[in-house]
Amino acid sequence: MDNITSLLGGFGDVLSPINLLIALLGVTVGTAVGVLPGIGPAMTVALLLPITYGLEPIQGLILFAGILYGGMYGGSTTSILLNTPGESSSVVTAIEGNKMAKSGRAAQALATSAIGSFVAGTLGTLGIVFLMPPVVKFAVSLGAPEYLAIILLTFTGVTAVLGASRIRGLTSLLLGLTIGVVGIDFVTGQQRLTGGLPQLADGIDIVVVAVGIFAVGEALWVAAHLRRKAGEVIPVGRPWMGRKDWSRSWKPWLRGAALGFPFGALPAGGAEIPTLLSYTAEKKLSKHPEEFGHGAIEGVAGPEAANNASAAGTMVPLLALGLPTNATAAIMLAALQGWGIEPGPLLLNKEPELVWALIASLFVGNTMLLLLNLPLAPAWAKLLQIPRPYLYAGILFFASMGAYAVNSQPFDLWLLLVLGLLGFAMRRFGLPVLPLIVGVILGPLVERQGRRSLQLTGGELDGLVGGPVAWVCYVLIVLALVWPLVSLVRRRRGGSGTGGRGPDDRGPDDLANARAGYSMNSSEA
Repeated sequence: MDNITSLLGGFGDVLSPINLLIALLGVTVGTAVGVLPGIGPAMTVALLLPITYGLEPIQGLILFAGILYGGMYGGSTTSILLNTPGESSSVVTAIEGNKMAKSGRAAQALATSAIGSFVAGTLGTLGIVFLMPPVVKFAVSLGAPEYLAIILLTFTGVTAVLGASRIRGLTSLLLGLTIGVVGIDFVTGQQRLTGGLPQLADGIDIVVVAVGIFAVGEALWVAAHLRRKAGEVIPVGRPWMGRKDWSRSWKPWLRGAALGFPFGALPAGGAEIPTLLSYTAEKKLSKHPEEFGHGAIEGVAGPEAANNASAAGTMVPLLALGLPTNATAAIMLAALQGWGIEPGPLLLNKEPELVWALIASLFVGNTMLLLLNLPLAPAWAKLLQIPRPYLYAGILFFASMGAYAVNSQPFDLWLLLVLGLLGFAMRRFGLPVLPLIVGVILGPLVERQGRRSLQLTGGELDGLVGGPVAWVCYVLIVLALVWPLVSLVRRRRGGSGTGGRGPDDRGPDDLANARAGYSMNSSEA
């Protein structure tokens, strides 16, 4: 009952005219950027990060929450109408959704996607309400060694498990950790990796890093592969579903939500794996398996529900542990730190109004999104006809303005260009962006926790291994690193190879490659 009472208090904070307007702005902008290929929620949050520092923390988080959910909604529109996922988590939706659109059922595909997103988002947000307080109580009991092990597990999750390859994921993480240690050592007071430049003594601001890697890097990549002609959009009327469509969709919605939320709530979670599992499950459970690969509505309903439930689940480790599991959550973490708020186990006790207002805003934004997406789907589709040169020129302008506004120093603009070139190079060589951002944000934290762990035992390595939680985390890390080798040996012994896969039989490797290089696919659309 305490959770419900706190949630009602959160609704009291959100249901004010100005906060409702901010929520509406967030879901509208989020949907718009989700529709546009190559522009995801993470880039939008990065661009708006400097602006939100002038808002109250509650208002800034309401805006970000709307963008997060709106981007998930909008990404399905691009996948269905253009066969071009704006986010790697929308890859599975494109398999059946675009086939439905090409067969004249775009309206039904968009409808089951929007309603499934609403159902899963609502169930996922309810999961936050009841799951987060117990997680917080558990996290308060953890010491520095346990917290260090959990962060290392997060590093493993965003690199070895979900990256295009483990080498590339670890390379990206090391780049992020290197950027994160630039500045003055908080223990010795010595400058590190500053090159004698006084502007780097305070470190590189996460706003500049996020805007440079996401916005500038993406714009440069699109410019290098630019087609001035907009993609050909499949015409769509107002989304609707018949009785048969409802009967075939409601069970996949629930199963997708049940699969997506736990993966999002894990410190090493993500949306790609549950969307793939949902697609596979629906293909096996469907009474019409012959339609899969030709436009089965279950193949849209289930993965989209899993995608949005996973997005809701990412709020649990972010708020309870201070650990982001996707790029958007990582930038939200940076925003909290910019407001002087330290996410983690004590956040719910120190800032309960902020936390419960954010959760309440997820309910409000989810409802707004359903009301926006069903009647306005044809209008969102017209956004796909914006010429790419105008679109990305505007992104570069706002990126430069946002980076300059952080410290009002011309040096930050040069730094922005360097980071933009780094982001371009990462896309060129298939390095995932998320490990870098996570490394920049969590790098100082893992250093602090590691030093504390060693100080507890006078420098003995035993201090890095605490109680059972740390042991479990280290075992999971070893399994995540060793399991691919075991699988490779088993495949070679079985001689199964990779033959026999059809063009629509996409596996985890396809999704992992999409996660690292989804912007490549979307920009060439």
